[in-house]
Amino acid sequence: MAYMKVEQGYTLPNFLESAVGLVQKTEMVTQTMAEIVGNKKLIYGGTVFPANDTTATGLVFETVDMTDDEKRPISVIKAGRIYSNRLKTALAAEAKAALEAKGFVFLDVPEAEF
Repeated sequence: MAYMKVEQGYTLPNFLESAVGLVQKTEMVTQTMAEIVGNKKLIYGGTVFPANDTTATGLVFETVDMTDDEKRPISVIKAGRIYSNRLKTALAAEAKAALEAKGFVFLDVPEAEF
């Protein structure tokens, strides 16, 4: 007899405007940065690293499942062109200023209608 498990999926719109000028570095994150979604602990792509304030140094590149890990290395964007209106969590003014000083360019893209 076969047993099946169904898991809810998620998708986020692409928040990268261009790969030109994109700089990524490896950083260590902890489970405390994760958001609890159902039975998972996720750090979504586009989350400000390490915090959404003046200490911001980058954005998480892709969504990471931290459910089974206390800490792990991830890819963090350190400079690039970003669609700020597509980030899951809005940037605080302090975080935006700190990231712009580090080489980020923030743009808004009109939402597409299909």
